[in-house]
Amino acid sequence: MKHPVIGIPCCRWWLKESQFFHLVGEKYVRAAEGAGGLPLLLPALGEATPVEQVLDLVDGLLFTGSPSNIEPQHYGAASVDGDFNDPQRDATTLALIRAAIDAGVPVLGICRGFQEINVALGGTLHRKVHEVPGMSDHRDPGGTLDEMYALAHPVSFVEGGVLHRLTGRHEAQVNSLHGQGVDQLAPALQAEAHAPDGLVEAFSVKGARVFALAVQWHPEWQYQNNPLSLAILNAFGEACAARRNRRG
Repeated sequence: MKHPVIGIPCCRWWLKESQFFHLVGEKYVRAAEGAGGLPLLLPALGEATPVEQVLDLVDGLLFTGSPSNIEPQHYGAASVDGDFNDPQRDATTLALIRAAIDAGVPVLGICRGFQEINVALGGTLHRKVHEVPGMSDHRDPGGTLDEMYALAHPVSFVEGGVLHRLTGRHEAQVNSLHGQGVDQLAPALQAEAHAPDGLVEAFSVKGARVFALAVQWHPEWQYQNNPLSLAILNAFGEACAARRNRRG
């Protein structure tokens, strides 16, 4: 049986002597493999992306985390000097997200990818969650990789929602490495998990025909040792495999 093809849109960063590189963190490639998929890296071609052709190539899409932030004009906010943005990635992923959901292609969003899905569907972001009254500091705590990705706080699952059904649990501990977060949730989305301060930490697409889930934390990190991460990746992989089988 052939593996389902899981497309992973790349970041486009300026590195070394005025050259751009299209890149994806290996942990996301490994997570796509862990979901049973064949990872396919998709260059950040921006408006030149042949969206329909991409959707014909893939059985699912994984929108990854990144140190870069979505350009704020995409959700009606002013630009900020010194912000690390990736306009080519934005121009690639935002259109791809809308088309994938319309076409019934399974999608999983992680961290920046979670925020991209919200913005693509009309939601907005807090640019500095830790400066919002009543909100906690969700940023990377620093230190070693193990310290950075250590479990940081609980999230409570919405009763009867996707994560509740996948795990049979009402809450779980997750890591936390993000400075931005959901402000207004897009109308097409429904919350699936919240942090103790009320911040939306996971959502799904209302009425989606297939798996369409995104989480603010990082389930790809050492997913083999985390039952919640395994549940998410397995469900995503099963949806991708089902699309592969339908297409023959």
